[in-house]
Amino acid sequence: MATSQTIEFASNGTTASGYLALPDQPAPGVLVLQEWWGLNDQIRGVADRLAAAGFVALAPDLYHGELAGHDEMDKAGELMTSLPPDRAARDMGGAITALLEHPNVTGDAVGVVGFCMGGMLCLMISALEGDRVAAAAPHYGAPLGEGGPDWNGLTAKVRGHFAETDDFFPPGPVSELEAQLQGMGKDVELKIYPGTGHAFANEQNPLGTLDEEASAASWAETLTLFSETL
Repeated sequence: MATSQTIEFASNGTTASGYLALPDQPAPGVLVLQEWWGLNDQIRGVADRLAAAGFVALAPDLYHGELAGHDEMDKAGELMTSLPPDRAARDMGGAITALLEHPNVTGDAVGVVGFCMGGMLCLMISALEGDRVAAAAPHYGAPLGEGGPDWNGLTAKVRGHFAETDDFFPPGPVSELEAQLQGMGKDVELKIYPGTGHAFANEQNPLGTLDEEASAASWAETLTLFSETL
């Protein structure tokens, strides 16, 4: 029986908070990164599902208490664009440390899964944190174009899940990023699901794009990735 709680953890001289979901036994740690809506019930649900599958999952509250409803896309956009990148990086790094230092977490590296904005942050923190991240599963989000991190630090095995019809993160630039990272010798595969739209794995269906078949497939692959690498 998994349990959950809100915790506080150190973040570069201050504190941040997050939602922690724990399985019954000690287990590998996974960082869960929110969509642009914020740390809402759906993202907590992802953490709960990971705990039920046998992982310790921590979803940091990157907006520090702010939330946008699914009918508030303008607010979500404002929250995302006003998120200080350095604070987000500190909070994600602090959350990784909190996982690795938690008595119920095994191993010396974590997995990261993120959705939309969180998919982009998933890849960025994996590059920044180096060998503290062993596996990354970005969903329909990636740093495309000029805004990417220093990819030399990326050592994680990356298995990403992207939509064929996505104005936010189009498949062309996603495939270009995959080719770039593979050319650097990185273990990266960014799969594009035919006939899907952005946020196809969000069971609350905020954009009307839920694809249950693609969602089930990406979730199964994500669990396999974490089971094999963590």
